Amino acid sequence: MSVNVGVVGYGNSAKVFHCPLIVSSPFLHLAAVVQRHGDHARDMYPWITVYKTTDDLFSSLDIDMVVITTPNESHYSLALEALQQGKHDKFSWFHSVVVEKPFTVTSKEAEELAILAKEKHLICSVYQNRRWDGDFLTVKKLIQDNRLGRLVEYESHFDRFRNYSKPGWKEESRAGSGMLYDLGSHLVDQAICLFGMPKTLFAILENERQIEGVDVVDSFTMILGYDNAFKAILRSSMLVRSTGALRFHLRGFNGSFKKHYLDVQEDQLKQGLVPSSANYGVEETSHHGTIDFDLNGVHIVGQVETEKGEYLSFYNNVGEAIIKKDPGHLEVSAEAGVNSIRLLELAQQSHREKRTITL
Repeated sequence: MSVNVGVVGYGNSAKVFHCPLIVSSPFLHLAAVVQRHGDHARDMYPWITVYKTTDDLFSSLDIDMVVITTPNESHYSLALEALQQGKHDKFSWFHSVVVEKPFTVTSKEAEELAILAKEKHLICSVYQNRRWDGDFLTVKKLIQDNRLGRLVEYESHFDRFRNYSKPGWKEESRAGSGMLYDLGSHLVDQAICLFGMPKTLFAILENERQIEGVDVVDSFTMILGYDNAFKAILRSSMLVRSTGALRFHLRGFNGSFKKHYLDVQEDQLKQGLVPSSANYGVEETSHHGTIDFDLNGVHIVGQVETEKGEYLSFYNNVGEAIIKKDPGHLEVSAEAGVNSIRLLELAQQSHREKRTITL
């Protein structure tokens, strides 16, 4: 059995991050795309149906799962419509929904979607592919194995260098635009995945580039406070011009781990590689992180081989959950999406009020 998937939108997100993975999953079948202008999605996937409206897609009885890849402020309304038309019975589950991050623009919207999916017994997930970055999987393993002892600080960066404005809605002053909702969605989800919800939050949100006519957050620092003097620092900026910019820095009672360079999968997918390609998800040795720690009384300094990146695992997991008819099988639940958006809202509140927020 395979799950028939309809993708809403055929921009960069669908072309790079969704469609290549959907067709790579043994549990999924790419059946349709909503493309309002043109039908070049069929040039890449000649077997699909190209719809011009979401109404046409949502009314199709052949679609089991809908993937929303449209601009952020439309996520809620489209996901809501798909779930409202969805049906769960002993014969079928449609429409289950995957929403590109960020889940929604507000936590109220996110909560409504999570509640509706639960009431209708439908699968609803958020595309948090960065949980399967090779570097994040490496960090997760180091923490699970307690290699650094009790952690005192986790620092996670997701930086770019673009000292100009790029055309498109992400740099327009509108709901859900800017770096906080774009890359911040990934960083907060990863932190929650590792450590749970924090006890406190402090944030600084800035427009560092000061480009005329562009009034969006292009730099942020968030400090999440936890028990036992532990904090998670999440940072992102558009003005980091560095070969091999810092990605992770962990400090623990017994040692430290530092990792530069971003995960390889985004660039590989842009180049046309897919999960079955040779060396997909494999990072070159020179980019591996370094560790300095004590193990059984022995001081060790060296490299840590980066785990293989596995974005396909996200879609395999969603497909399995639908086939098993088990929302509890999801790695990324709608409730996780609610928590991430809640932290983004609190970051904005903290910045406005210039204070630490207690959750």
